Amino acid sequence: MKKSDFSLTPKGKLAKKHRAELTEEQKQEIKEAFDLFDTEKIGSIDYHELKVTMRALGFDVKKAEVLSLMKEFDRDNSGRIDFQDFYEIMARKFRERDPTEEILKAFKLFDDDGDGKISLKNLRRVARELGENLSDDELQAMIDEFDKNQDGLIDEQEFLSIMKQTSVY
Repeated sequence: MKKSDFSLTPKGKLAKKHRAELTEEQKQEIKEAFDLFDTEKIGSIDYHELKVTMRALGFDVKKAEVLSLMKEFDRDNSGRIDFQDFYEIMARKFRERDPTEEILKAFKLFDDDGDGKISLKNLRRVARELGENLSDDELQAMIDEFDKNQDGLIDEQEFLSIMKQTSVY
């Protein structure tokens, strides 16, 4: 390993650089988001469209970051960036994502009561929201399968284990 294999994350932590290519699904997601928010259908987006598009793709960006990206990629000072520049920005953002942080964000979507555990009630709500018609027995079986500490709930560590096991992240 060389020094150049590492970089600083936005939070100032040392991290191994990700050189992995984007998946076809991620590439498609970027293209669809750009097309959706290129409201004038002219092949470019402005500052506001960039901010909304990045948020739609799951990136919590602040005004200062979007302004910095516009300054970096709006080379002709038109106030707009084209798809290639947008793709480059989003590819960078996808590669910088911390899988553990993303999994913990997903955990919080399940844990809507904020107690640090996923209960049968939480899982039932998520299944219903996703249009899955599962019985309480089926949902409890899912919890039981991954409940390593046998408390009848899924905690953050158990959820991380599930998600890493399934290679979702």
